Amino acid sequence: MKSLVRAGALAVPAVLALTLVQGAATARSIPAYLDRGAPTPARVADLLRRMTVEEKVGQTAQPAVVNVQGDCNWSGGQLNTACMKKILGDQKVGQMLSGGGQPPAQNTPRAWAEMTNTLQKFALDNQRLRIPLLYGVDAVHGHNNIVGVTKFPQQLGVGATWDPAVSQAMGRSTSAAVKATGPNWNFAPVLDIARDTRWGRYYETYSEDPHLSGALGAAFVRGSQQDGKVAATVKHFAGYSQPFNGHDRAPSHFDMRYFQDTILPAYKAAVDAGAQTVMVNSGSLNSIPAHASRYLLTDLLRGQWGFKGVVVSDWDDVQALANSHKIAATYADAAGIAMNAGVDVAMLPPGAVDGYVNGLTAQVKSGKVSRKRLDDAVGRILTLKFQLGLFENPYVDAAKADAVLGADKALAVKAATESMTLLKNDANALPLATGKKLVVAGPAADSVSIQNGGWTIGWQGIPDGVDEPGVTVWEGVKAANPSSELATTADEAVEKTEDADAAIVVVGEKAGAEGVNDNETPELSADQQDLVDRLQATGKQVTVVVLAGRPLVLGKAADAGQLLMAWLPGSEAGTAVADTLFGKANPGGRLPVSWPKSVGDQPMYYQQMPGTNSGPSSAYDPLFAFGAGLSYTTFAVNGLKLDTASVSRRGTVKLTVQVSNTGSRDGDFVVPVFAGQAVSRVVTPPKRLTTFSRVPLKAGETRSVALTFPMSVLAVTPGDIDGAGRPEALTGTYQVTAGDRTADLTVR
Repeated sequence: MKSLVRAGALAVPAVLALTLVQGAATARSIPAYLDRGAPTPARVADLLRRMTVEEKVGQTAQPAVVNVQGDCNWSGGQLNTACMKKILGDQKVGQMLSGGGQPPAQNTPRAWAEMTNTLQKFALDNQRLRIPLLYGVDAVHGHNNIVGVTKFPQQLGVGATWDPAVSQAMGRSTSAAVKATGPNWNFAPVLDIARDTRWGRYYETYSEDPHLSGALGAAFVRGSQQDGKVAATVKHFAGYSQPFNGHDRAPSHFDMRYFQDTILPAYKAAVDAGAQTVMVNSGSLNSIPAHASRYLLTDLLRGQWGFKGVVVSDWDDVQALANSHKIAATYADAAGIAMNAGVDVAMLPPGAVDGYVNGLTAQVKSGKVSRKRLDDAVGRILTLKFQLGLFENPYVDAAKADAVLGADKALAVKAATESMTLLKNDANALPLATGKKLVVAGPAADSVSIQNGGWTIGWQGIPDGVDEPGVTVWEGVKAANPSSELATTADEAVEKTEDADAAIVVVGEKAGAEGVNDNETPELSADQQDLVDRLQATGKQVTVVVLAGRPLVLGKAADAGQLLMAWLPGSEAGTAVADTLFGKANPGGRLPVSWPKSVGDQPMYYQQMPGTNSGPSSAYDPLFAFGAGLSYTTFAVNGLKLDTASVSRRGTVKLTVQVSNTGSRDGDFVVPVFAGQAVSRVVTPPKRLTTFSRVPLKAGETRSVALTFPMSVLAVTPGDIDGAGRPEALTGTYQVTAGDRTADLTVR
């Protein structure tokens, strides 16, 4: 009979299981790695020399927690002592993770804390050297795994804020919630850039622009790691977001110039911000799986960029080298290939643990993987554990964990509100006046699931039967305007609108993630287009609110006079949308991506290259351009001044932009600064984003905004078609643009 253990049933002593001593005189009586006063490299070296090959291999394995729950396959549930003994004791595993939808038996903060404490104690009690566990989780829009914890906007909505400060605050808040419930490693943020709206993970990106993506991702990393208790992860390195056919994990093909100049910079910005870990792209690039690329994971990431942290695989991607990519004959060979390429940790679902542990052990003992390479990987893992303070205290206070329930709602409202992107407002019909008879309709109007999207409680979104709290758009509108009515069918909506002052129709797409969420025709469904059309036929004002993880082709709905893109705004969606529609908040979001007119516009991004093409819509021809967004006030860029008209190609440009709020309402003005060359030795986009700022302005206020950018943001790979060089800023004349103001810059 299986022995099932309730998380928390194993007592965690008040005095920590690891006795740590500080000071050279006392340190001689204990292992050096337990001396908290010793330098981390010395502690790591001491521990490595004490470890066997089997213990080292175990440190590189990261099984999903379902491997030790219930039937130890996919059932979940209570922890299973026999399976814990096999994985944590016999196989000496040094880390675990909860993938999407893998909570403890009771999905509460306290239960999470009790489960991770139990696993930590079991590992310490059943491993010779008493090494604490790393525990990973995908907390990608707040600690989205736990019922009742505040859910922030998904990353694409954060991109629409153009506000690194908000991204940093979200990172700090997310790490606080993650740590309070036990995990110490967050698999976020995503630094892939948006390219193809067919791709099911489009909403997990920040932007189509590498600089905007990198700035927001770097801010999230800094916030996440600010307290030094949770590691952030840059993912999915590299080039994951532009699969050749638009489907998740399908192969990608990039020329080296595009890869270096456009794909890589966002990842590098987050690595340079100090991210402690990097997760690898699940697909292949130019016919080489990323998990098998020594060029990508060692030569580039470590050699050129100087990354010193941990590289982790994505879900079962080591075994995929044999089973899917077919570049290895056996799982053991796959483990060796990945380790030699630069993968330090393998993420392992049920059925994958034994083959990895046994296979990598055999590869090391046969010499196919050198002991030095294994020591490098394990040394990085141990370094991370020391950096996170796990040897000093691997436990959390379970009695305090429930304090994260509902925490930081004000931040969630702020982030969601800043993301609201007004795209149409004919006749300035918005904001709406209160006290009117309004009808709220549409499938997304009263759906906590749709407003959160995927990676919420479950992998594909909120599972059926789970009561996840949140403020829906209907609830937000009703609170702001009590005379509003909800219509739950199209016929009811039309009938009620005919007798109302105006209608708000909330459209979108159901929650989903990864390949399941791929969409070969990413457009608003026909029934939703028809609903908008029928409501407009009543002659009443119709405001369309879109809750979606990508810019959907709107079809007939594009004719709406008022259009608000609300993205996937999270648990506080209703408050943010209502505040915007009724004018309590002035919309300040700007598109971080381009909005296509038709489903054939793939991939779609503003940095498309000039060429001899001349067919209809063959050039950049979006419905709404990158950076688009309206306000309830008006703004102007009055001046643009460079500190100097000449700079070296390795220098930094300093500039001042004068901006004004020329309207009657306070508002935030996003000020992007672009630059481009009229003539270049290499074909380059007409303009590229170099820097930006979100500037709050009172009605009538004028401010001067000081900004800088390094010339490296304009770097391109010189040379011929082979793209064999390193990116560099080209010399010559550039035009710098802010609003309708320009300035010439000579780069020498």
